[in-house]
Amino acid sequence: MSIIDYGWDEYFYTEYNEKLEQGMFPARIIADYGQTLRAATDSGEILIQRPLNKNGDGMQIAVGDWLLVQYDNNAKANLICTVLKRKTKFSRAAAGIEVREQIVASNVDIVFLIQSLNRDFNMKRLERYMIAAWDSGAIPVVVLTKADLCDDVESKKAIVYETTPGVEVHAISCVTGEGIEEIRKYFTKGKTIALLGSSGVGKSTFVNLLAGEELLKTQGIREDDSKGRHTTTHRELLLLPDGGVVMDTPGMRSLLPWEADEGMEIMFGDVEEIAGSCRFHDCSHGNEPGCAVREALESGRLEERRWKSWLKLQKEMAHLEAKKEGKLRFKEKQAGRHFAKFQKELRKH
Repeated sequence: MSIIDYGWDEYFYTEYNEKLEQGMFPARIIADYGQTLRAATDSGEILIQRPLNKNGDGMQIAVGDWLLVQYDNNAKANLICTVLKRKTKFSRAAAGIEVREQIVASNVDIVFLIQSLNRDFNMKRLERYMIAAWDSGAIPVVVLTKADLCDDVESKKAIVYETTPGVEVHAISCVTGEGIEEIRKYFTKGKTIALLGSSGVGKSTFVNLLAGEELLKTQGIREDDSKGRHTTTHRELLLLPDGGVVMDTPGMRSLLPWEADEGMEIMFGDVEEIAGSCRFHDCSHGNEPGCAVREALESGRLEERRWKSWLKLQKEMAHLEAKKEGKLRFKEKQAGRHFAKFQKELRKH
């Protein structure tokens, strides 16, 4: 095993040379256990303690990141010196009240957006995954699992092609082996592929099939609602025997992209163009005269489902941006208070 197998290439080597100091060596994070990180190096796997980040302003360290590490003789531990600039980054707004970015996958070359051909088949969810994928910088590929449980595979593939134009779509079955050989072409030495999708779509089963052995635990789906039980609990990079690195991730049923500039343009550029051609720039797309959206909906040029998806995303993204602004103003206010306190202490002396 070498770091080249794990995706080390000219992109990282260039920055590595710029930042390299005596005693440092490159390592890639391959598993995240919370406070402990596992990394791959040319000398084998090592464990690293996650640096403390008391104020929440430090850079996130995610599975897939490349680091420069140094062994500290005093601490008897490997210490992170720096995180190398990321080639790609798939992220979302973290679930919960806190306003923060959650990096789901770092430095991946290809993103497999996985849906199963049973009750998980959901185009609104796929659109969100596609937006985040395009903004990540990685190449998106749609993989439809459990083809053996579907009677109308080709018609569902057609729906996906219409939703994600220009993106490759594959239907596979880990039971019958359908489509698996076609998928293997993506897994070549040094390439990293992330598997993203809801719980129960068959990500872990897919990885085990590719590896030819049970690398990940799997569980079946509940018969009453076709939903999968949560199997993967942490992100992990796995080196495949025939080359390539695969990243399995915990299932995500909801996803709001942290940023959606390029992704929104690619996925909803036609909708935004129509909305921008209304007679009035502040058109609410209701009863105003010259509303291009209403005209497009009535003529069938704009699909009602896509319009509602775009509207919902716009509202959610606007709400997220407002929360980001609020957090920024709060931090600025805190910084102002600290500075005023510092000046007051100086005047005392």
